[in-house]
Amino acid sequence: MKNIRTILFCLLALVFASCERIVSDQDAPNNPVNVFEYLWNKVDTQYAFFDIKGVDWDSIHEVYRSKVNDDMSDDSLFNVCAAMINTLKDGHTNLWSSFNVSHSDSLFYLMMEGGQLDANVVATNYLTPYGYTTGSLSHNFIRDGKVGYIRYESFSSDISDDNLLFVLDRYKDCKGLILDLRNNGGGSSANMTKLLSIFDNHKQELFKSQIKSGPKHDEFTDYRTIYAADSSLLGNKPYTKPVAVLIDRGSFSATSFFAVATQAYDNVKLFGDYSGGGMGMPNGGSLPNGWGYRFSITRTIALDGGNYENGVPPDVRVLLDRDLAAQGIDNIIETAADWITQ
Repeated sequence: MKNIRTILFCLLALVFASCERIVSDQDAPNNPVNVFEYLWNKVDTQYAFFDIKGVDWDSIHEVYRSKVNDDMSDDSLFNVCAAMINTLKDGHTNLWSSFNVSHSDSLFYLMMEGGQLDANVVATNYLTPYGYTTGSLSHNFIRDGKVGYIRYESFSSDISDDNLLFVLDRYKDCKGLILDLRNNGGGSSANMTKLLSIFDNHKQELFKSQIKSGPKHDEFTDYRTIYAADSSLLGNKPYTKPVAVLIDRGSFSATSFFAVATQAYDNVKLFGDYSGGGMGMPNGGSLPNGWGYRFSITRTIALDGGNYENGVPPDVRVLLDRDLAAQGIDNIIETAADWITQ
């Protein structure tokens, strides 16, 4: 696990090293027109996904520059700048001030409307009052003890070795596991690698990453390959039984990275809907008026060659049946359980 962590930290170091090119020019005028132009130019030269997002940044300038003048209020300027960067439809793109923080509105609605999880059904009929809570993992037996169901709500919640070992030991006699990452908005890469450590890790390739390196939209560093650790949390007895990972449009950032990494493991299959994407690492700085900003400056390529910034595809696409959910049945969980037991 140290191997993948070391490489990820090296990538982060390169990202943060680029701050020298991104920090605010403190001598630049902080009038609204200059603040707008400063932000537009930073995104123009350093954002990583114009081609993937299908955004013509020059035309975006034409639309939003006409809304800016030096007599406008801070609140109005903030709203124009936020609307401009929101055209990127990237959840790792934000603007913040002392009075507001912008978020990707399109991603918000995508996650809310595209979610394939009914938390009440899961809590009542799968975890039940008799399920266990071990650290950040909620879990229970389903299918008469044949399948272990594990719900992990956020990669921002740490997983200890003891937590993970307890859960795996509890379900050691099951035919397989369901790992439910629906509506998991991401978080720590350390927790992502901790979960990956239960599998058969033998230095295999997981994915590749590159960093924006020049002002042109297609200028990037060479790819750096991210490898799995050379050993697993379970020593020479990795978990090799079937594992169904559930994802949906609410599965973002670190959850998408985890989903992409599962391509390296033959015993893991993705069920549900496309993830929410978010496969770039963000970096940023401050504008001449002191507002902060960030946006994605790296890109990731999966083992199959795909760039899944807009969403990792499931191996088995199955959407939540609302009629069945009204009866207490989660058909995504049931489809995954069928694969494990059959």
